[in-house]
Amino acid sequence: MRGLITVLASAASLNLCHGSLVLLRDASPEVLAAEALTAPIIVAERALPNSPSGGYAPASVDCPSTRPTLREASSLSQSEVSWLEKRRNNTVAPMQEWLSRMNISGFDATSYINGIKDNATALPNIGIAVSGGGYRALMNGAGFIAASDNRTNNATNTGQIGGLLQATTYLAGLSGGGWLVGSIYSNNFSSVEDLRDGSKGSSVWQFGNSIFEGPDNDGIQVLSSIDYFHTIVDEVSNKEDAGYNASITDYWGRALSFQLVNATDGGPQYTFSSIAQEPNFMNGDTPFPFLVTDERSPNTAIVSLNSTVYEINPFEMGSWDPTTYAMAPLQYVGSNFSAGSVPSNEKCVEGFDQVGYMMGTSSTLFNQFLLQINSTSIPSFLRDIFTNILTNLGEDNNDIAQWEPNPFYHFNNASNRNANSKQLTLVDGGEDGQNVPLYPLIQPQRHVDVIFAVDSSADTDLNWPNGTSLIATYQRSLNNTVQNGTAFPAIPDSNTFVNLGLNTRPTFFGCNASNMTGDAPLIVYLPNAPYVYHSNVSTFDPSYDRTEKISIIENGYDVATMGNGTLDKEWPTCMACAVLSRSLTRTGTAVPAACSTCFDRYCWNGTTDASTPGNYTPAFKIAELSAASSAGIAKMGIYVAALTASFIVMLA
Repeated sequence: MRGLITVLASAASLNLCHGSLVLLRDASPEVLAAEALTAPIIVAERALPNSPSGGYAPASVDCPSTRPTLREASSLSQSEVSWLEKRRNNTVAPMQEWLSRMNISGFDATSYINGIKDNATALPNIGIAVSGGGYRALMNGAGFIAASDNRTNNATNTGQIGGLLQATTYLAGLSGGGWLVGSIYSNNFSSVEDLRDGSKGSSVWQFGNSIFEGPDNDGIQVLSSIDYFHTIVDEVSNKEDAGYNASITDYWGRALSFQLVNATDGGPQYTFSSIAQEPNFMNGDTPFPFLVTDERSPNTAIVSLNSTVYEINPFEMGSWDPTTYAMAPLQYVGSNFSAGSVPSNEKCVEGFDQVGYMMGTSSTLFNQFLLQINSTSIPSFLRDIFTNILTNLGEDNNDIAQWEPNPFYHFNNASNRNANSKQLTLVDGGEDGQNVPLYPLIQPQRHVDVIFAVDSSADTDLNWPNGTSLIATYQRSLNNTVQNGTAFPAIPDSNTFVNLGLNTRPTFFGCNASNMTGDAPLIVYLPNAPYVYHSNVSTFDPSYDRTEKISIIENGYDVATMGNGTLDKEWPTCMACAVLSRSLTRTGTAVPAACSTCFDRYCWNGTTDASTPGNYTPAFKIAELSAASSAGIAKMGIYVAALTASFIVMLA
């Protein structure tokens, strides 16, 4: 019965999605020609399907001789400290090469890095944060990662920034940005080019079929839509049969995995903690990945700015906030950590951190559909139906990611808001307003110097960012009850962002470290803007043909490079100056004249204009690739309905 209902609802969803309200986006001949020239590339398959159940369900295992325990979040884990020793050494050569190629006039980057390479505290420490925003965020963020990756074709040519990724220590994502980060690492740190182009027989990053349809029959396995939904339902049922509660996030994460993990059935047996056992990560050859998620208080639909924020990394999950203030070993996170340790008479559990469930946890925003549904274009009778469905989900606590058992049960009882709850309730990491995942990167224990903040948020009526996420993080840093010693540069109001054009071009925040209290990083803000394509598609748009995908990624590449230097040929130099800024201060090195020029050009100088701006409709910065339509906006209401219908029935 469950499978039949699922298939019927899926069919209904497809009818909605392909109704007359859907507008087509056209592709230019140039884009179509570029597609024809694109050769398929083989995407690396994961080598470590290590769930002990052999599938999606967690399973009991013998605990290691040193039984896993929780720890207070007063320092980095020893695992991260040991990893950093390898990674920081491995960033020296690519950083030296990258800085030299960025061509800072009058500055010998090679000599400078050689002089400090044996002192990790003097070396620049780079972080990248990729915002949420559904597939829009995945693809725009992918453009930045592709531009930063020296494996991308032509990314090390003049005007390009390839190699920044190889010099980076940390890479964070949430929601759609978390899909990007999770997919890259789930596929052995494949390049964006490899993931974008895929290979015959793979459904990875093939977004033409939405997750409500399933992959084409020529994918990595032959599945009809009926088989696709049966597979998802059966896998989640196996988790329930093993004694674990299932929520809509289980189905959501499983469906996403078919598009994001290059393995049969989306790799149900792959875990996020297995990243720590991959040779390229173990050897410090890749940055350190994070996903970010928010805690939602029981019996509520609102996530406020003082909600507890959690990070998920290959070693641990937990929160630096003074509320929970604890870290749990991710590999064993499904174990019964009562009061911080697994009882001596109980076994440990592995496999709870299934990679799709981790990506789903960071992007669980079904309660936001309920909060926003009245502003959509859904007909009133459908709005009433879906409001009732979502309300029932919320009442049953199924509209969230249910982490049960709660790893932090009876731990830090005096401050932990969920210390007495056997379930930890987690939702999309951007629901507290911090849609750019800066949280793990601004923790003082990590000493990050510069963060490239890639913002694909839909803050305005037309789905463009206006700095709201940076404002939220700044405001949170001023709240002594949750900030835990984090420092963040001053950020102006969202009206100033629009009125001064700070949301249309790169802007540096926190340029003068001497004017700040605490060890705050320099923020290089990179907002999504229309360089060559209308990349402001809706967060709730679940399908994109190949032309759309390539065009949005290319637009993100142009955001990263300012149109390959077309808008500012000195932009690569200015990026390098941002990377060096804190290091130059620590070593007492004079700021090169070229960097002073860059800082004058890109640093926010404190000017504000809080007057209400007019409608924000940015023009193309270079030249339009295609006649992009407003389909993403028009489809939003329809896809809310489709999303709800397809997944709610799985819980029936």
